[in-house]
Amino acid sequence: MRRLITLLTALLLCPALAGAEALNVLIEEKARESYGTGLPDTGEFEITVQGGGDLDAVMLSAFWMDTSTGQFVANAVLPEGDVRRISGLALLTVPVPVPLRRIMPDEILSEADLKVVRLPHGRVGAFAVTGMDDLVGMQVRRVLSQGRPVMAQSVMQPLVIDRGDRVAIRFRDGRLELSAPGRALADAHRGQEVKIVNLVSNTSLVGIATGEGVVEVIN
Repeated sequence: MRRLITLLTALLLCPALAGAEALNVLIEEKARESYGTGLPDTGEFEITVQGGGDLDAVMLSAFWMDTSTGQFVANAVLPEGDVRRISGLALLTVPVPVPLRRIMPDEILSEADLKVVRLPHGRVGAFAVTGMDDLVGMQVRRVLSQGRPVMAQSVMQPLVIDRGDRVAIRFRDGRLELSAPGRALADAHRGQEVKIVNLVSNTSLVGIATGEGVVEVIN
């Protein structure tokens, strides 16, 4: 949106701006209207006009677009009032983190393993992870291919507790906080429930694994 506002402002302040750049501004404005509320905040358009891309158009009197493919047809109005039919592609792209290499299961993702690229919105898919922060620190469940979006089901919170580990049990009841030593009865990933034994009272209970060797029990 910021880019579109900048270009529209340039058109108003600099009437000499013409040709492909001016036409692209008009097409992008109509493309954004076509997507409406379904347009991602990070979405940008790569526009290609089939022939006549350097037209000095002042407006588009009609615009038809297939948002699933980005193909459009429009009527461009020239300064003299003539109307020229144009067509092309307004490809919506979004930034997506992708692996820089093939990454194997059980590896922990770091920022150095990933880079952000712009991909066609239609190729990303509803289950792709689109935020870098949502991947860094995650444990890989399935092989990740270089340069391809990471599916949410291909990563998980890292394993922070192994069965038999000695753990710190933290009890919270409102403002009251207590701690006790315990032992894990199962493996657990961060945020996962795990059964533990309180080594002081020798009682079993269930808590949430919140970090390396830490289980939190909340009343």
